[in-house]
Amino acid sequence: MNEYLELFAKTYKNYANYLWKTIKSPFEGDFNFFYFVIIISLLIWGLEVIIPWRKYQKAFRKDFWLDGFYMFFNFFIFNLLLYIALSSVTVEFLNNLLAPLGYEGGHLIDLSKLHWGLQLFLFFIIADFVQWSVHVMLHRVPFLWKIHKVHHSVKEMGFAAHMRYHFGETLVYNSFKYISLSMLFGFQLELAFIVYALAITIGHLNHANLGWDYGPFKYIFNNPKMHIWHHARELPKEHPYGMNYGISLSIWDYIFKTKYIPYDGRDIELGFHDDENYAPGFFQQMVAPFKKEKD
Repeated sequence: MNEYLELFAKTYKNYANYLWKTIKSPFEGDFNFFYFVIIISLLIWGLEVIIPWRKYQKAFRKDFWLDGFYMFFNFFIFNLLLYIALSSVTVEFLNNLLAPLGYEGGHLIDLSKLHWGLQLFLFFIIADFVQWSVHVMLHRVPFLWKIHKVHHSVKEMGFAAHMRYHFGETLVYNSFKYISLSMLFGFQLELAFIVYALAITIGHLNHANLGWDYGPFKYIFNNPKMHIWHHARELPKEHPYGMNYGISLSIWDYIFKTKYIPYDGRDIELGFHDDENYAPGFFQQMVAPFKKEKD
């Protein structure tokens, strides 16, 4: 137990120092994730202001500041308070648990010797498919849907709606990604940062007030005109659990027939049944999944 407590404290201290360094020294190091998030958010928000798809929607839309807080909470505050330190302890515990079975850490398939371009392609494809699969599960497993409802409580779509999600989703997504990407496959660590940055950029665009579908590339990449339907309040009979589950790529929805774009969804109502009575603020939404819902 002392070993895990020491590891928790060490990891917490290291991440706190790292986060503070990235904030106070923006030009040190190769990649400053803190300022990357701010810059990409401002750029996409600027596009929303200049060429909005829903022209009646205000630049500071409904819950703009709530979603902005979610962005910093999910990217940085939650990591600092718990997630990074807890992850290191969990990984160490899992390694120790599997050690009697002969597992000594590392990867079952080492792809780190492949050309970096091929590694990047494989990492991006595998990671996105894992996330697509988890996303489907979030809609189909009742308790996980209660967690995911936080994200679907958005009533006016904008780039920062991408980051309105319960911290429980981080635990679910990253658990599956760790097993599939870290234990099964070995990639160069730098590629994870590139894929993460790409996913954040595409995710921001998917939720932005922009009328784009990328033309012929819509069959490959998720896009605002497709993703708006994922947030539709009224679900069609053929998709009772939801549709358009794509994270960065739309191709999985075309392959597995979960794609649904019946017409231009610019003005459709967003949310879910009875969302007018859903928890209105951050703290209420954090505890909402653990409360018994009224029939």
